[in-house]
Amino acid sequence: QVTLWLKKLYGRVPIPQYEVNERTVDILHEIMENNEERDKDVMLLIEDMKDRTSKCEAEADYWHNILGESLGFLEGSMSKEANDDLTDLVQSAIELDVEDTSLTSFYSAINDMTLELYKTKSNNEEMEQKLRTLTKKLTSALMVEKQLEKDIEKLKKSQVAQQAKAEIQSHNMKFLEDKSKDLKIRICDAEAKLLARGLDQSLTHEALVKSSE
Repeated sequence: QVTLWLKKLYGRVPIPQYEVNERTVDILHEIMENNEERDKDVMLLIEDMKDRTSKCEAEADYWHNILGESLGFLEGSMSKEANDDLTDLVQSAIELDVEDTSLTSFYSAINDMTLELYKTKSNNEEMEQKLRTLTKKLTSALMVEKQLEKDIEKLKKSQVAQQAKAEIQSHNMKFLEDKSKDLKIRICDAEAKLLARGLDQSLTHEALVKSSE
């Protein structure tokens, strides 16, 4: 069955080589069954379309005869202007998706389309308003962001200047502390030398401070 199906499928073209075993044959058999089922569905669909086409052609012939016999004119006997008007009428009916070409159907379809147009315009205006609002907010946010960036930059520069000033002050403070220590040591050394030379105790720095207090 699989071999016959492959020959029918490929026709005059040679069947591609494949490994013949139980598994490959089972797979091909399943594909064959699915393919045949699909072909049956396609054939049924084709037959249904043919049946619908026949019915449409019969209905078209019926209405053509009605126009020709009852109303007394055929498509070929109409003027170009009449043919153009008829074509416009058909195109309008297709565009508006009406059930028939009566004025009621046309007016109803036009009203629906007009209402849809108004809704679309209203939605567009609402979206435009939202867009304008969002644009204003975005512009304001961007301005604030730029101002913040400037403020941060100023703050950074100020911090750098303050840090440099603090470092200078710290350096000066350390210098003064070192200088004070050095002076105290010198004073002590000088007093010790003076005392060694017989200086009166009441003239020492410590004694003078106490006397001043």
